[in-house]
Amino acid sequence: MLARVEQVKNTVSAWAGITVNPHRFGGLEFNLGTVEVGHIHSDGMVDIPFNSKIRTQLLAERKAEPHHLLPETGWITYYIRSAGDVEQAIWLFRLSYLFNATRGAQKAALKDAVNVPEAFAALQPSAELQAIFGSVARITAVEEQA
Repeated sequence: MLARVEQVKNTVSAWAGITVNPHRFGGLEFNLGTVEVGHIHSDGMVDIPFNSKIRTQLLAERKAEPHHLLPETGWITYYIRSAGDVEQAIWLFRLSYLFNATRGAQKAALKDAVNVPEAFAALQPSAELQAIFGSVARITAVEEQA
């Protein structure tokens, strides 16, 4: 399990503006400026904050589960149980990262480092998630080039 957690850590910590700190309940916390993008526990449990619209869509698409302690909030939980789950965990962290990269001080700090519409399109989100993300993050998805 530690190798899978390390793989997530190495990937997420390489993104522009991300810092890694010990999480107060164990594991590692990933921050973008002062905002938590999410955290991962040593047992492979991932907790990530989203707004309620994004959370609801992720649950509907079965990409995550309600938060293990705060099921009525925007937080989600995802369990890394196998090697194949690592990519989904990274996908969820990336979604949170991109969402937070469109807001406040992070938006200005990352404007030259991350092309959010292009990076979001690379996640190949569902049409429903594109609509929700676009409305809350005020981005437009990159149109496919013919």
